Amino acid sequence: MFAAIAYFVLAVILCATAWMIRLPYIAIFFYWSALSLFLVSLAYIANAGKIFRKRQNGTIPWYIRWAFIPFLLGAQLYNAWQRRNDKVPPIQEVEPGLFLACRLFPPDVDTLKHENVTAILDATCEFDGLDWTVMGEHISYLNIPVLDHAAPNKAQLRQAINWIHHHRKRKRNVVVHCALGRGRSVLVMAAYLLAKEPDADVDEVLERIQETRETANLNRFQRKALKKMHQRGELVVRNRVCLIANPVSGRKLWADKKHDIMSSLNSYFDMSIKITTETKNGTDLAREAMAEHPDMIIACGGDGTIAEVASVTVNTDVALGIIPLGTANALAHVLMGIESKAFGVQKALDVLISGDVQAMDTATCNDELVLLLVGIGFEHKMIESAHREAKNNSGQFAYLQGFWQALSEHKAKDYTLTLDDMPAQEIHTNSMIIANAAPVFTLLAQGQGQPEHDDGLLDVNWLEPTKNSNVNVLSIAELAFNSLVQTQLDIHAHHTHARRVKVSCNEGIDYVIDGETRQAESLDIRVQPASLKVMVPSKV
Repeated sequence: MFAAIAYFVLAVILCATAWMIRLPYIAIFFYWSALSLFLVSLAYIANAGKIFRKRQNGTIPWYIRWAFIPFLLGAQLYNAWQRRNDKVPPIQEVEPGLFLACRLFPPDVDTLKHENVTAILDATCEFDGLDWTVMGEHISYLNIPVLDHAAPNKAQLRQAINWIHHHRKRKRNVVVHCALGRGRSVLVMAAYLLAKEPDADVDEVLERIQETRETANLNRFQRKALKKMHQRGELVVRNRVCLIANPVSGRKLWADKKHDIMSSLNSYFDMSIKITTETKNGTDLAREAMAEHPDMIIACGGDGTIAEVASVTVNTDVALGIIPLGTANALAHVLMGIESKAFGVQKALDVLISGDVQAMDTATCNDELVLLLVGIGFEHKMIESAHREAKNNSGQFAYLQGFWQALSEHKAKDYTLTLDDMPAQEIHTNSMIIANAAPVFTLLAQGQGQPEHDDGLLDVNWLEPTKNSNVNVLSIAELAFNSLVQTQLDIHAHHTHARRVKVSCNEGIDYVIDGETRQAESLDIRVQPASLKVMVPSKV
């Protein structure tokens, strides 16, 4: 916060100076400088190192350079002066194969070659990195954009830790650097060492680094942030990963997306890949993967593939990652938000690389795993109509076509419904949903807003049947309204919560579990609170 205040005060002083200067061209320069420092002040308040838009190859775009020339020029001059008067070498080995450094320049390339360095993590946001592709060096490069005197957030540290660990396991020497090798890079290196040695003390690790690089010194804010993340157990290596892909999910997207997916993940994880076949589904492959003791299993496909893999990882410490390649991708929408619709694969990769692990509820229906919901009536008819050929031809419109077909048939049945230990009740309905989780577009599950996937409860919703299609549409529109305003209008729709739900019917029950059709005489559905660890977007 001190840096934010300092830059803001300087911006005000420059504005006042510009206002007093009568020469327009000089005044413009002062206003320009003031704007630059004001924007940097805002970046410090938001801890937004990405303000400089540093690219993956380490370069800062030209338009950012022009906007921030006064600040960047000052930073360059200060860095050059400090480096010229620095009492420690530019690059120092903290432990075998792991180096701490200040900002790198072309003259440092010979030192890197001598030390066999093949991976560089750059923790600066305000300086260009060396373009290793242009220089012809085979160097892996990662930028974690962090403001000077600030601390990386936990998503950035998780990304850095896995990246460093991946390269070190392959005996590759790694350099971690910031502007002067005193703060940001020291924090990143300390975080990695603490991830390897969870029982180590933060101060002890920092002292070990200082034994090699005496100028290494975190400020009070950086030290506090590091200790907080260490105490919360957020500095962990989650590096051993198995990816299970369904090559026929959606419109056979795996073939098109495989290269992008693997090129993104291979720099962070020790990957193994398993592909489903007609004889081996996601459940079979997940059981094989568990024998390899992975930190995470990634299900790459539709909701069906995800459910198969989750049936093995449920009630274990292995995290479930998701790359949505199906038609509906409902669970990805629940966990990652609306971005998973527009930027499904890229959003999922970002979550896998730097996301959080969260425990979500699951349920069982007649001992079969439920991630999303159990549906009777409209939901069953919709899924039944949206067969593979229809989904290949129409995508999600296949579900919409099935929905309107179900809506027009007006078929309702008598059911016996028992909620927890309450007396059984008789209901007559053409649609019943028992939801653990559901995205907002699953309208029949929106009895009282979007179901919470970590509240330890099931959302039970049913509609009153009517022969009037307009009234049916009104009831469904009511549910859509409920999902937007998080309220309940009980006209033709009913909603309640329960931990256990029993449903029976004299005629037998046609139903769906997470998009898969089933039949049974009765249903026994039970919630399993916090039973599945899943990767979700990081709460920075």
